[in-house]
Amino acid sequence: MSLQMLATPPVDSELRPVPGEPGPPLVGQTLRMLRHPHAANRERYETYGPVSWANLFGKPTVVMLGPDACGAVLANRDRAFSSGLGWGRFLDNFFYRGIMLLDFEEHLHHRRIMQQAFTTERLASYLSHMSPAVRAGVGRWPDRGDLKFYPAVKRLTLDLAAGIFMGEEKLGARAEEINRAFIGCVQAGTSLIRFPVPGGRWRKGIVGRRVLEQFLREYLPKKRSVDGADLFTALCHAESEDGHRFTDDDVINHMIFLLMAAHDTTTITLTTMVWKLGQHPEWQERCRQECLALDNDQLAYADLDKLASLDLVMKESLRLVAPVPSVPRQAVKDTEVLGHFIPAGTDVTMGLHFTQHMPEYWPDPERFDPDRFAEHRREDKVHRYAWLPFGGGVHKCIGLYFAGMQVKAVMNELLRRYRWQVDPAYEAPLNYVALPYPTDGLPIALEPVNQ
Repeated sequence: MSLQMLATPPVDSELRPVPGEPGPPLVGQTLRMLRHPHAANRERYETYGPVSWANLFGKPTVVMLGPDACGAVLANRDRAFSSGLGWGRFLDNFFYRGIMLLDFEEHLHHRRIMQQAFTTERLASYLSHMSPAVRAGVGRWPDRGDLKFYPAVKRLTLDLAAGIFMGEEKLGARAEEINRAFIGCVQAGTSLIRFPVPGGRWRKGIVGRRVLEQFLREYLPKKRSVDGADLFTALCHAESEDGHRFTDDDVINHMIFLLMAAHDTTTITLTTMVWKLGQHPEWQERCRQECLALDNDQLAYADLDKLASLDLVMKESLRLVAPVPSVPRQAVKDTEVLGHFIPAGTDVTMGLHFTQHMPEYWPDPERFDPDRFAEHRREDKVHRYAWLPFGGGVHKCIGLYFAGMQVKAVMNELLRRYRWQVDPAYEAPLNYVALPYPTDGLPIALEPVNQ
């Protein structure tokens, strides 16, 4: 897509060209969008409105801001936008043919098969295996004192994902290697140097993908030959109504993507929840009392809906720090968004995090206020696409119920076991180069609940 095409709607068209400017030579707006995404997008929105273009990662890219613009692309009613071509630019080398890198009929075909691994019965089974593992993992944290929460919970969620997805095949001594592989794959996508230079992020991603693929292929024959409660086995045996199953390569590709999604995005959500509950002890205690009121010592599937306050905190945390702050697409044919001409081949990015912080839709958007999701307020209902942590349209996250279940399982154990504090003035130094994480690890102060 050339800049000239982007600026020139078809003759006799009432569509408008997309406004914008490239930014500094070579890097364009890339560094500013990575380092200060919210401020950059607010300035862009106030200058150009919800649809504008900038030079990002060396190409003219249309930036969609706000629920109307993001919603038009996510709904994709004229099937003009490709998720695979959008994400593929960043992730194809590392999460090749994961579910969100597929499109249209192929995506629907794979999604129908994969849904067999996320039925209510399957989710209940996963939780029954997850709950004792959560208790054991949190039990290895210190009884009291300082803890850097982000690295601790990242290791826990990786162990949980491996246990639920792999079953009996524990990571063991390879846990650190597998964790590094995932970090390498995730961070490589936004590398400015997109070539395997030794020591560079792109090369670490290439090596990480190789490690993950080799690791999973070791166990594939066994998973094909037995029944089991783990997701790896479920993907090996899942089939569509017409009897189609995943190939070996399909299973590996989906496992790598799902393992990443199940521990990276969940880690970010848990980190935000612990940060905010540490600064708001009234909400922490409210959530704790709900957990203590459960009949079961370990969280059961029937308990999930009883944790109403925790659900509100989770939703508000997902709003404050969207685990996936922006989502790319590419136009596969000429189309329009909000009256602007978008020619075929145009790279597009949707600012989900920005949309969830717009004062035009969210009163006092920087304030932690879980009750904004309560039934008597439901601020998220102001627009169908105002709250977008799981995306929308046909590519809406297939694992969203699994993610919510895992978050509640960890928080239930944490709230029963500990109280913690975070300085009210603390502001997490979030790094947005890939998925957002606190560079200081989120230090918290733990103390036992029963003392």
